[in-house]
Amino acid sequence: MYSTLGPEALGIRGLSLEEAIDLAQAAGFTGLAFDVKVAAALADEHGVAYVRDLFDRAGVRPGHWNLPVNWRQEEGWEAELGELPRLASVAAALGAPRTATFMPSGSNTRAYEENVEWHVARLRPIAEALRIEGCRFGIEYIGPKTFRDQFAHAFVHTLAGTRELIAAIGGDNVGLMLDAWHLYTAGETAADLAGLTNDDVVVVHVNDAPAGVTRDEQIDTVRALPGETGVIDLGSFMAKLSAIDYDGPVMPEPFSQRLVDRAATDPAGAAAEAAGSMRTLWRAAGLAQGEQVRAGG
Repeated sequence: MYSTLGPEALGIRGLSLEEAIDLAQAAGFTGLAFDVKVAAALADEHGVAYVRDLFDRAGVRPGHWNLPVNWRQEEGWEAELGELPRLASVAAALGAPRTATFMPSGSNTRAYEENVEWHVARLRPIAEALRIEGCRFGIEYIGPKTFRDQFAHAFVHTLAGTRELIAAIGGDNVGLMLDAWHLYTAGETAADLAGLTNDDVVVVHVNDAPAGVTRDEQIDTVRALPGETGVIDLGSFMAKLSAIDYDGPVMPEPFSQRLVDRAATDPAGAAAEAAGSMRTLWRAAGLAQGEQVRAGG
């Protein structure tokens, strides 16, 4: 597994792909989460080899990319699905076959079983399109009680429930976008990761939770850098991932207003601070820094 920079998760916006790659290199990240539409546009103009060379020259791995299909909306998602094979083929050619999406933990219109059927109908064709292009698809559940309480009908919000939905979707390329924050806020621990394999985990997010706030009162968009508060047991979380030889990206997603404020005037400093938290995380889990560059797709 390897540390991966997601600039927007730190509040760093408006970078070109070249600038984001340079930032990841300067901060000390091994990989970069990138916008596949931007990469595809550059590939259309200059060729895929040109885009790959941007990463290679900097010694930065192309990591994962957010799913470019807004399947949660009623309008427009099918047109975006039609574009997915072209975009996924570019990502696969770059050596970045991992994409992921989040799944709301409730609905105001669909009761639980109806919502399961709706999600399967939406996500199965996406998974199949990605499979054909050699890409993997991660699904993230949303753990906080404060998030699902806004809905009339609660939906999947745990690791076990998400694995059941993944099984219903089918396909050997569908797995988890596993987030330490959602594991914690769902009332789960690293012990709940027992039984997972490397094939089950597509992307990993790490973060910490504000101190002095009960688990059920945590707000999804108010978090902290990994290890900043010590509320979430990230050492055990990372050790479990190491034990299954997880070989994918690990991205900090702190949603920290303090860091966002710093990023507004000092993006390099914000990225360096996040990279430092990842190095501390590796040490806390008893992992060698070399594991950050373990081979994998």
